[in-house]
This record gives sequence, C-alpha cells and structure tokens, in this order.
Amino acid sequence: MKTLLLLRHAKSSRDDPSLKDFDRPLNDRGRKDAKLIGKFIRRKKICPDLIVSSPAARAKQTIELILKSADLKVELGFDRRLYEASGRRLLEVVSQIEDSNKSLVLVGHNPGFEELLELLTNEARTLPTASLACIELAVDKWSTGQPHAGSTKWLVTPKELKR
Repeated sequence: MKTLLLLRHAKSSRDDPSLKDFDRPLNDRGRKDAKLIGKFIRRKKICPDLIVSSPAARAKQTIELILKSADLKVELGFDRRLYEASGRRLLEVVSQIEDSNKSLVLVGHNPGFEELLELLTNEARTLPTASLACIELAVDKWSTGQPHAGSTKWLVTPKELKR
C-alpha cells in the first residue's frame, strides 16, 4: 500500500502583470491558507517520506509555509515536470519514485492534479487552491500505480478548516 497526497498550491497573486505565470507569488489569502493546511497536517500527525514540488514560485512558497507551520522535517525535492503537467504526466512522475518511500506528497497545479485524482480513483473531484487530497494506492511499487488503482481516503480544503 502506498499513500499519495496531492497538495494544490495556495492562492496566488496576479497583481503584477509583468510576472510570468511561473513566477507568480502567493497572495495574503494564499499565505494564510497554506499555514492553515500546515496546522492540519501537524494536528493529524501526517508525516510523508518525501515531498516533490513544482518549482513554480507559488508552489515553493506553499510548501515552505506548510513545512514551517506543520513543523515537518522531510526530504523535499523540486521537479520541473510538475509545472503545467497533465494527469498522465504526473502519473509518470509518481511511477519513478523510489519504492522505499511509502508516502509521497506532490505539490503542484490544476488542471493536472484533478486529472490525476480522477485517473487514479475514477472520481471527479474539485481541488481548490491549498486543498490536500489523500489517495491510497493498492500497490507495493510506485511503478505499478495505474489508472483506477487508488481510492480517495479524504480531501480537505482551507474553507472547510475555517468553519
């Protein structure tokens, strides 16, 4: 059994039209929501073996704030393939993860994350900014993860945590 957590980056700013999409930072709401998800991770004692993030500014800022808020010390890597990736491309990235890692967090973007969630679970779900979805994969090796091999264990959004 492998556990895949999909973390969509928090809300980003569009205030500076001169910035490329890749370089857009988080806005105030995004920073608050990332910290909120980090507190959720700490409270639920979620401790992944590995985190792989898109290197886009908003994804990097999201995971940095979450790690600090969750007080997590975990291996963190950045993979350019996660930026603007389709669900199939994301599945390819996941299939290359070392099998010694039992749980993995991917940090990235829509629409690819929603596509990957649907591809793995056969469930069409919405992933708002800063949402975190937990998928259990009925596989022993990441490379054997394929469509419909998983099920959604839970999905949490900042909006739900604010209630």
